[in-house]
Amino acid sequence: MRENFYHINPDLLVKYLLGETNPEEQALTEEWINAGDANRKQFDDFKLIWETSRELAVASTIDEDESWQRFQQRIHAPASAKATAGNATLYSPAMVRQMHRRIPTLRVAALLLLAVGAGWLLRQWLPADKAVSLQSYAAVVRDTLSDGSVVTLNKNSALSYSSRFSGDTRNVGLQGEAFFNVAPDKSKPFVIHVNDVTIKVLGTSFNVRSSRGHTQVIVETGVVQVSRRQKSVLLHSTERVDIAENDSTITTQAVSDKLYNYYRSKEFVCDNTPLWKLAEVLEEAYGTHIVIERPELRALPLNATFNDESLDTVLGVISKTFNIKYEKTANQVILK
Repeated sequence: MRENFYHINPDLLVKYLLGETNPEEQALTEEWINAGDANRKQFDDFKLIWETSRELAVASTIDEDESWQRFQQRIHAPASAKATAGNATLYSPAMVRQMHRRIPTLRVAALLLLAVGAGWLLRQWLPADKAVSLQSYAAVVRDTLSDGSVVTLNKNSALSYSSRFSGDTRNVGLQGEAFFNVAPDKSKPFVIHVNDVTIKVLGTSFNVRSSRGHTQVIVETGVVQVSRRQKSVLLHSTERVDIAENDSTITTQAVSDKLYNYYRSKEFVCDNTPLWKLAEVLEEAYGTHIVIERPELRALPLNATFNDESLDTVLGVISKTFNIKYEKTANQVILK
């Protein structure tokens, strides 16, 4: 099962519900549904819209065109296809229109929900203060939020937030990894929710990574407050925390290298970096499994900077530096 499998084309979900998928599409859809609770929740919500639309379409006697125009006027501005806010999965007008084009009954459902004032479903999927989801798939994504904060998402990551940041805080939710350069606003703290960890800042730059329940925060500039289960610490520049799912404490550490920044800078900066740590980052960056065959090689320290180099170039430097060999296949690299 793939990690961080966040997105699926809504047209594919519709085909799946209709029983029109081919074997490959069916396997992909079921893999996505079973990839995590968030995906299962999104599918269940999507299925509810579908089933409701079929029931409402049968009984519909309203003017579709007139109602559709009123529906479009109601929603006005576009929004991203899918966003997660709190525990609710939100479907934007763009997604509703996408489903409308694919299946007429879904259009009828949206029209009926508006015409008869079925406010529950509209509040569930089309909130007045629109929720937005910024997602990266096979490429790094950089975007500026409405408050001026700049976010760089690593591959296979997602950020959910309110389009207007109403209220006393600027709340966002993160899955995966992102670098934040937060615009200062002392009256409205920027708050990131990731796993069961809360990160609160006023204006600073830092990296947040979530993987398999593990949360890592690394600060480049300013001060960041990291909280979990009534415990919190303040992180300053060049400090980090690593919080495992079962940790009972939050302990700060010094940042020993800048490997975490590779997806933003396209550089691998090693400063007495153990080989195992570089191998982990190379795995993620190049999508290739790397095996260190001999245990005594794992802790070998490397001092080098690779600036947007190919994997073969990096492996060649490692081979010459430590006088070791490597074997490269289609699916993995073995250092031996």
